[in-house]
Amino acid sequence: MKNIEFKRLFILEMANNHNGDLEHGLRIIREMHAAVKDFPFQFAMKFQYRCLDTFVHPAYQNRKDIKLIKRFTETLFNEDQYKILKDEVARLGWFTICTPFDEKSVSLIEKHEYDVLKIPSCYFTDWPLLERVVQTNLPIIASCAGAALEEIDKVVSFFQHRNKKFAIMHCVAEYPTADAELQLNQIDLLRNRYQSVPIGFSTHESPTNLDSIKIAVAKGAQLFEKHVGVVFEKHSLNAYSANPSQVRDWILSAQKAYEIGGIVNQPKVVTEKEKADLKALYRGVFAKTEIKKGEHLSTKNVFFAMPSLEGQLVGSDMSKYSDFIAKTEIEPMAPIYHQQVQAVHLREWVEKTLTQVRGMLKSANVTLPHQVEVELSHHYGYEKFAEWGAVILNIINREYCKKIIALLPGQKYPEHHHKAKDETIHMLYGKMQLNNQGKTIEMKPGDLVPIERGAEHSFSSKQGALFEEISTTYLKGDSYYEDSVYNNPNRKTYLTYWSE
Repeated sequence: MKNIEFKRLFILEMANNHNGDLEHGLRIIREMHAAVKDFPFQFAMKFQYRCLDTFVHPAYQNRKDIKLIKRFTETLFNEDQYKILKDEVARLGWFTICTPFDEKSVSLIEKHEYDVLKIPSCYFTDWPLLERVVQTNLPIIASCAGAALEEIDKVVSFFQHRNKKFAIMHCVAEYPTADAELQLNQIDLLRNRYQSVPIGFSTHESPTNLDSIKIAVAKGAQLFEKHVGVVFEKHSLNAYSANPSQVRDWILSAQKAYEIGGIVNQPKVVTEKEKADLKALYRGVFAKTEIKKGEHLSTKNVFFAMPSLEGQLVGSDMSKYSDFIAKTEIEPMAPIYHQQVQAVHLREWVEKTLTQVRGMLKSANVTLPHQVEVELSHHYGYEKFAEWGAVILNIINREYCKKIIALLPGQKYPEHHHKAKDETIHMLYGKMQLNNQGKTIEMKPGDLVPIERGAEHSFSSKQGALFEEISTTYLKGDSYYEDSVYNNPNRKTYLTYWSE
């Protein structure tokens, strides 16, 4: 028994297409192997075992007026013939899979040392058979055609509680399956619902349909099954079984889908050609007016236009998280190069700050709404944020308003007042010194202090603090400062915070 991974595994189902002819069965195996041996995938041939002495009621054995019993009887192999077919698949280096239709067949599968055991859709909830199957040490693949979602839940739970290695196959048991009935969106449902379980696609559509395999690959199916056979003399094929040429086209379609889909669960590598093609369309940064040494670049003094020159700033450099300061004078209309400016990148500072605030929220057992608008207040510049500033989380602002404000250790918030807003401070975490109209109040969690309209107030914290500001509607511009805060037009950085 070989170890199998349920990943890019293609299962070719012989079923009864050998027609009870051992040489034809071997022909199917060899021609299928020749058709796909050059592909970089895992392959398996699947058989079906039925012990008719137990599978069919004694009173119905050899009945030719019952279609399936007649078919099973006419295509039956003995134990040695089944073993010959299985060994030929193993000799060619493929995995071997077999479907038991009764408990006695499970024992024969164990005896023949198959790699995987397959549960067909018709027995997906045949609990006596499943109880026998999980007694084996074989990995399991189960097709779930016709099963209600709650039944799939039960079978998945059944296998998981017994620590079985298994996969579930989306399948539609109509032979053949019309395109409109393929229901490939069920792959999404199964993948999302059973995230630790490999999900596959077992097909019964026309062999000329090459779209469904591409869609299944794109949806993340990891294993695929198709009925196969070979037309030879008296041996024909049904409407849902593929010949070697059709199987090759099927695998080629899957390979194409993998190529188009690219890498999985990691960022793609940007090629040099892609970079060059994009760069040709970048807008360069040019001086709109004369820019003096020490002046900050902004949309007031620069404009963006093609072409972008080698070494020139481009539009994508001008993020709100990046500040560029001229190191030399720059004439109007001139391109602005990286070497002409001092760059200060704020992204790392922003992430570090948010990480600190997350830690405080966790310590205070404060759970935020899923999405919150955030203000980083750096009144005297971001370079002094560690001393002067705060992080303001805007929770709601209607006729009533709620903000959560974080002071990092060592931060102070400058003195100010409001003309329209009436507020109350509710302490949540840490300790804070509130100066309200010249009176210093030591605040601890649970403390509540109202602040009247027009009252001058400021706050600071040595070890860090978290508090609610509950107020009437906040109006932009209703914070009035008494010092040089207004000299900094970029005293706020705005962003959106998504809670974990």
